[in-house]
Amino acid sequence: MQGQMVIEEPVRLASVLTSSKPNFLPSLTKIVGTLGPKSRSVKVIEGCLNAGMSVARFDFSGFDGTYHQETLDNLRTAVENVNKLCAVMLDTVGPELRICNNNGNPIELKVDGHVTITPDVCREPSAEVLPVNYAGLAETVKKGDTIFLGQYLFTGSETTSVWLEVLETKGPDVICLVKNTATLAGFIFTMHVAQVHINLATLTDIDKKLRAFLKTQNLHETQIFAKVENVEGLKHFDEILQEADGIILSRGNLGIDLPPEKVFLFQKSAVHKCNISGKPAIITRVVDSMVENLRPTRAEATDVANAVLDGTDGILLGAETLRGLYPIETIQTVGRICFEAECVYNQGLNFKKIVKHVGEPMSHAESVASSAVRAANKVKAAIIVVFTASGRAARLVAKYRPSVPVVAIVIPRLTKNSLNWTFSGTSQARQCLGVRGVYPILASPNVATSGRATEESGLKLALNHGKSVGLVKPNDQIVVFQKIGDSSVVKIVELGD
Repeated sequence: MQGQMVIEEPVRLASVLTSSKPNFLPSLTKIVGTLGPKSRSVKVIEGCLNAGMSVARFDFSGFDGTYHQETLDNLRTAVENVNKLCAVMLDTVGPELRICNNNGNPIELKVDGHVTITPDVCREPSAEVLPVNYAGLAETVKKGDTIFLGQYLFTGSETTSVWLEVLETKGPDVICLVKNTATLAGFIFTMHVAQVHINLATLTDIDKKLRAFLKTQNLHETQIFAKVENVEGLKHFDEILQEADGIILSRGNLGIDLPPEKVFLFQKSAVHKCNISGKPAIITRVVDSMVENLRPTRAEATDVANAVLDGTDGILLGAETLRGLYPIETIQTVGRICFEAECVYNQGLNFKKIVKHVGEPMSHAESVASSAVRAANKVKAAIIVVFTASGRAARLVAKYRPSVPVVAIVIPRLTKNSLNWTFSGTSQARQCLGVRGVYPILASPNVATSGRATEESGLKLALNHGKSVGLVKPNDQIVVFQKIGDSSVVKIVELGD
């Protein structure tokens, strides 16, 4: 089972009393921050980037295109100000059952009260009637089924979501018992019926043509991550993983579609499958209480650590940074927890599992990538430096879960479009930011055009970066993964005083 750790007594227990990592040391696990009302100013975004945010998420289930464009412009300014790369994640809206509260007035529901869910969207939402945008609900549910409803769905700790139990159906209406007192606030409430198939297309025609559309827009490097959030996604997980570039486990929805005692099993299984396939896995809903509190609960802190031990590539913060009171502090706290968990991550065991899955004979690329990680372990290297143009080599090395950072020197390519010659490389570098342990550095375009060896200048970039963040010090050894001609080679470099 995934999630195993290495413990050496009494050293590990003694380490509990030592100081936590300095804030400037990056964790291998990436942090995705959702930008919104509490985190969209240039100043706060700068703080998020400095705190460790690698990917900025834009949630298109709320706000309009103008709002998100303004936030994106602020992100660009912040990135330039702090001189850090940041990837952008656009979270598109899938099929949803929704209740539109057009006047925005809060709706208070009391425990043991009754509420009617109706497809008549002309009705005004109230504590007695909730109109939903789906005409077939009464034909789908039965007595005893569970319905969750709220702006952010049920977390167990919020009072902004409600848990309903179906009592009966009357024609197209569904009569429900209110199981907890809650105040529904906002203009849109999402509805989820636990473990019941709703006859809405999981993929729209636009979704099915997404890769083709990206190609028409010359966005060949843009990756598609599939968000798995219900039993249907669980049943088809292997097929989804095969087609997607990465997986997001949406535990908020999974936590209400699956029995609570089953969520961790799916998480461990799904993350393991992503690991052995070399595709990023990102976990959501980890520190919900930090929306309003400066510290996570003990259970939440342990949950973050266990996700890292399971092998997750990234932690996605949603409401915690979107509308939370402490977006910067939340990123810092999650980063520190990830760092501590990484110190006891059982790299050797997971390395063997991935090698076994790949099997023999290995391809040349897999062989050299795994050798780079094996060499780094043997010599206790400080970092692994990978020269790459597309980012694929760095991602392949990261697949073998090295215990040290992979510094990817992205070499720009000179390409020609219909009008002129341009350099690529920025998007390739950003794509690496969603992968555990990979820290991309974009090399100068001069490297691509000079025709001289890139190793010296690339190594200088990597070492300067490593020294600036405390990863590299005198007399350290580093492992270098580089392509020469049609072959890839690995070598060990020892640094001087």
